[in-house]
Amino acid sequence: MANPREYTLYSGGAVGTEAYFGLAAERCGLQEVNYSFEGHQLERARGVRFLTNEELALKDVSLSYVSRLMNRQYTTAPLFRKVLQSICWQVSSGEEVFVVGVILQDATVKGGTGWGAEFAKICNKPLHAFDQEKNGWFRWDVDAWVAEAAPRIAFKRITATGTRFLESNGKAAIDDLFVRSFS
Repeated sequence: MANPREYTLYSGGAVGTEAYFGLAAERCGLQEVNYSFEGHQLERARGVRFLTNEELALKDVSLSYVSRLMNRQYTTAPLFRKVLQSICWQVSSGEEVFVVGVILQDATVKGGTGWGAEFAKICNKPLHAFDQEKNGWFRWDVDAWVAEAAPRIAFKRITATGTRFLESNGKAAIDDLFVRSFS
């Protein structure tokens, strides 16, 4: 049986999926690191790790590259750039990535969550997505999403991100993930 105290959740502590993952991790006894920066609104304060401007710059990414990769246009606002940089910190810190949202037809994930999923693909991290519209889990397999039955947390350092608009089936999927992994 896995000892949850040996595991760490890396996230951003934002409202919705990130906050709910943090709550589930805390209930199970996992450690938690929530990357933040000046001007970022947090829902969870447990394990906050404030990134300096210099640290954020270490994970800088071209907004035009991200827009092309994600097949959408993103704002060039400085706050948005910092959000993308902090997501890079989250994904880089984990060995496995879980996202909750909606998988689009072009195999990207809807919204800002999509960057976390794309960066996980680039970094070759095991990637799992709970699609709230399809009401099921999927894993990234080289170049496509493949339906998967009830994943378990397999690594001691996990990253979680997702939609701000977490629905009841998304909450249940997160709860069930932790029960399967640590009960």
